[in-house]
Amino acid sequence: MSPLHTALLQSSGRPGEVAHNLRVLADAARTAAATGARLLACPELFLTGYAIGGDVHRLAEPADGDSARAVGRIAAEHGIAVLYGYPERDPEAAGTVYNAAQLIGPDGTALANYRKTHLFGCFEREWFTPGERTVVQAELDGIRIGLLICYDVEFPENVRAHALAGTDLLLVPTAQMHPFQIVPEQVIPVRAFENQMYVAYVNRVGAEGEFEFVGLSCLAGPDGVVRTRAGRSEQLVQAAVDPAFLKEARENNPYLHDRRPELYTDLV
Repeated sequence: MSPLHTALLQSSGRPGEVAHNLRVLADAARTAAATGARLLACPELFLTGYAIGGDVHRLAEPADGDSARAVGRIAAEHGIAVLYGYPERDPEAAGTVYNAAQLIGPDGTALANYRKTHLFGCFEREWFTPGERTVVQAELDGIRIGLLICYDVEFPENVRAHALAGTDLLLVPTAQMHPFQIVPEQVIPVRAFENQMYVAYVNRVGAEGEFEFVGLSCLAGPDGVVRTRAGRSEQLVQAAVDPAFLKEARENNPYLHDRRPELYTDLV
């Protein structure tokens, strides 16, 4: 299999302005596809903004809503898969909104939708309902892609569950804020190494409400080496997910083979 060229859009767009943020996404998709990328990942709640309070419920949409169809058109036009964060309204449960991320394939069809399982802080717990499914996956160009959102990746159990389910590339849209830059700088490379996978962590950036997002989006490999990293401004960065290198790394690193699950029962 050929490497999967992956682009990370580090941007906060304009909070509360979905139409503008869709235009930013379309421009990024055009640029990324022109340089050979097959996958574009955007941050947590990119379509609406993060610190928007009660507008979370006003702007929330079902997984197959107008914005999903708009992203589908963008993906199909440029032949690139797109992962984006948004507030998902559950049409079957009035008032229920999830902090969600959806992966749209390069033909414009939905491949996977994930609801954040570990909500961070009073802000998220006030406006969102936690999801209940840890491992959500899809296939793209022979690569098995898994989805988590921000705080989820800071729980090692979540990432190990993906490793055991065969995830090759873990996409993590995030809204990581000051002073927690240790996560993109140190935790993400370690997660990639200890679980023998690629991890793409794509962050918001700049001030938004009471928060200061730290940027530092990155894509780390199964050797713990960061393949690309953004700075503290809006950027579009790219790196390759190489299945041949992933196979070699898994053969050389015995972590997953040497596990003794019978000793870990007290973890749950």
